[in-house]
Amino acid sequence: MLSYRHAFHAGNHADMLKHLVLYLVMQYYNRKDKAYTYVDTHSGAGLYDLQDAYAQKIGEYKQGWALLQQAQNLPPLLGDFVSHVNSILESDQHYCGSPWLAASMLREHDKAKLYELHPSDFDILRHNIGTLHRGRQIQLSKDNGYQGLIATMPPASRRGVVLIDPPYETAQDYRDVISTLQDAQKRFATGTYLLWYPLLSREASQKLVKQLPALSPNNYLQAHLSVHAPRADGFGMFGSGMFVINPPFMLVEQLQDALPVLTQILAQDNSANFTLEHKIA
Repeated sequence: MLSYRHAFHAGNHADMLKHLVLYLVMQYYNRKDKAYTYVDTHSGAGLYDLQDAYAQKIGEYKQGWALLQQAQNLPPLLGDFVSHVNSILESDQHYCGSPWLAASMLREHDKAKLYELHPSDFDILRHNIGTLHRGRQIQLSKDNGYQGLIATMPPASRRGVVLIDPPYETAQDYRDVISTLQDAQKRFATGTYLLWYPLLSREASQKLVKQLPALSPNNYLQAHLSVHAPRADGFGMFGSGMFVINPPFMLVEQLQDALPVLTQILAQDNSANFTLEHKIA
């Protein structure tokens, strides 16, 4: 299905968790001189105008990025994240997608492979990424990101960060993320894989949460951030999660420090909470 457009949701509370984790992982990878490859299976448009009709229709950024920007006395880790994002945006009315954030952190010898199947978003992504001075290191494909990832593994650098961030519009996405991660690990066992997923009342979402640790039982991190209690009618996303295979050793401690503050900032009711589970080899 090609109906999903991330522009409706850019800068929401889920982006805050997803992009913070991505920022911390890539920051860790940059500690070593050796090159790595970043792969984004569902890239979206890369950069979003928060004043356009898509973002204004729901205004989710007002309960995400806007709150984080306005927050005072942030701990250093969150403060650094906010400062970095602000430094890479074209203006105050923009917010970035994961490929834009990742591209801003790539070094001259690193590479990225970005997949986006939606034709309109792909054209916007190509235009946006084309404005980056590191564009020659970034390969774009209007293709199925799950299949593209498998074809990419293992990267020539033998170091890699993978972000899988599908829309979860259909039950097939829930099945695909499991099978894709299983297949990718067979080809490239040492890569760091980041999977974002929504927290919903529906059965498929709850089942996925329980299935994920079995993908890497001895080396994973799973973080959840709920901004409000599940609705009585069962509809709507009340939070989101990040599942990380082969997480950097520093990530647990970093999120232990950041998640309590981030949850407090993004809370929409008194039920807001976070969880952090991990097993690190």
